[in-house]
Amino acid sequence: MSWQFYAVTAVHLVVCLILILVVLLQSGKAADLAGAFGGMGSQTVFGPRGTATVLSKATTVAAALFMITSLSLGIMANSQVRSSGSVLENRTKRAPVQKTVPQSLPTAKPAPVPATPAPATAPARK
Repeated sequence: MSWQFYAVTAVHLVVCLILILVVLLQSGKAADLAGAFGGMGSQTVFGPRGTATVLSKATTVAAALFMITSLSLGIMANSQVRSSGSVLENRTKRAPVQKTVPQSLPTAKPAPVPATPAPATAPARK
């Protein structure tokens, strides 16, 4: 693994912590009593829209950095793994398996049939 992978991983961990803190510090859009029952805090159609605060801007930046570092780590990890192709490609590349069949199997001789018939059973008593 290269030093770039470790550097991006460290940045990713810091961004994750910042994102968690910034989201937890914000209050919800409907943090009043009506919000507890599913209602909006205002009479607007899509909810109250206030000015962008420092926390909301920090959330946006941290979320963007989180996505960028996640994609970067995924691409870096994928480029370091050597792929030998798909399973189906590997199956066609292998030499075909030769099945060996035994030349002849010993045949079993049938059991001899007795020359005298079996004795008859006595009739059942009542």
